[in-house]
Amino acid sequence: MECTIKWLDGMSFIAETGTGHIVAMDGAPEAGGRNLAPRPMELMLAGAGGCTAFDVVLILKRGRQDVRGCSVRLEAERADTDPKVFTHIRFIYTVTGHKLKRETVERAIHLSAEKYCSASIMLAKTAQISHELELVELD
Repeated sequence: MECTIKWLDGMSFIAETGTGHIVAMDGAPEAGGRNLAPRPMELMLAGAGGCTAFDVVLILKRGRQDVRGCSVRLEAERADTDPKVFTHIRFIYTVTGHKLKRETVERAIHLSAEKYCSASIMLAKTAQISHELELVELD
């Protein structure tokens, strides 16, 4: 895996991934940025959320569960001093579907957190991680 970061101007950067996708990043105005794009740490948090959501949906689909929606809200706290690593991250899942069993969805979340989601497992080296689930039954 590879990624190339190019400085544009001010504190704006473009990342080009090894698969050819482009992601913009920018800093806060107080740091010389123009607030035109997410901060790098926001993208790291988004990556962990995307990674676990991908896992949960895949696990449920492979288990022939009638999953219709999955969202993950992440709430993170960072250290006050440099390096300002994440210290606490709360993953709040909302999973919707037909006749989903709480235990099955919780197992999918657990498998993601403990085995499959490289991003959140890596972040767990510095941050205390917690998971919450809201299960929504569709009519």
